[in-house]
Amino acid sequence: MGEITRMENIVGRTAWRDISRMVAFAQGNLEAAARSIAEHPRPHIGVVCGFFVRHAEPPSPETDGLNGMGHLAAAFGEVGVPVTVITDAPCAKAVWAVTRVLPHRVSLQVTDVSAESVRRLRSQLETDEHPITHLIAIERCSLGADGRPYREHGWDISDDTAPLDYLFEDEGWHRGWTTIGAGDGGNEIGMANLPREIVETDIPNGALIAARTGADHLLVSGVANCGAYALVSAVAALRPELAGRLLRNFNAETEKAMLTAAVSVGQAVDDSRVDRLGQLQMSIDRLPLEVHVAIIEALRSVVPAASPGGLADVRELG
Repeated sequence: MGEITRMENIVGRTAWRDISRMVAFAQGNLEAAARSIAEHPRPHIGVVCGFFVRHAEPPSPETDGLNGMGHLAAAFGEVGVPVTVITDAPCAKAVWAVTRVLPHRVSLQVTDVSAESVRRLRSQLETDEHPITHLIAIERCSLGADGRPYREHGWDISDDTAPLDYLFEDEGWHRGWTTIGAGDGGNEIGMANLPREIVETDIPNGALIAARTGADHLLVSGVANCGAYALVSAVAALRPELAGRLLRNFNAETEKAMLTAAVSVGQAVDDSRVDRLGQLQMSIDRLPLEVHVAIIEALRSVVPAASPGGLADVRELG
């Protein structure tokens, strides 16, 4: 079994619902996604994250997706690759809080919740001197078949969620970047790649909440963050001469610092259920920090031993 397949198996384990059919369908996507970055002559990584939860104390984005963004930004920043983080106004404080503890600065772009705001940002991104080459969504709610975004309970969250889908797909528009979606519940950007029958059968309220927005590559994991963790590890495995730097911050200390910032500064929440408001707590998808650290350590152990060295010019990543 190859290293990247082992990484898919590590993050594809069931967390608190059975997603085995979704994981099986997406097998092989991790390597394809990682290779598209590792072999690009001049990458610029965009990361879309933030899933707002009004049913929380206080109403805030959930913790899932934030650390995944942080690890991607930390890893690529170490090798000189520019990173642009994208979210919407309801999630901005928590996303900003995580970016402030990263070892390298990133560009942070925030939209209103309107489609017009998203399309304006898209035009700006397309005309940048060094446009985004890869756009990665982590635990970002997709529009459903009826054009509205839904939480897993079937709640319409249109008033709190920008249709950042339009950075991935839009009628009459041709995108200029490779897209990657990481999710765990069937309603996230990228999950439209799945056969609809799988989501409708395996996920509660699947017929209503199933994503309509797909991606070039779909990463399915027990917790969406872990899809991003696996992507960092897979790129490191494909570029062993850069692995030491890509994984420099891929550790327990960074994981804790980012989650602490998300919760204590950004007021990110977790464990929101129909009968329970989400709370400020140091967990992601109901799993404590220690579980996520163990996943990071397991992924690191799969990456072949790397030689020291670094990157003087981002073109070396090609």
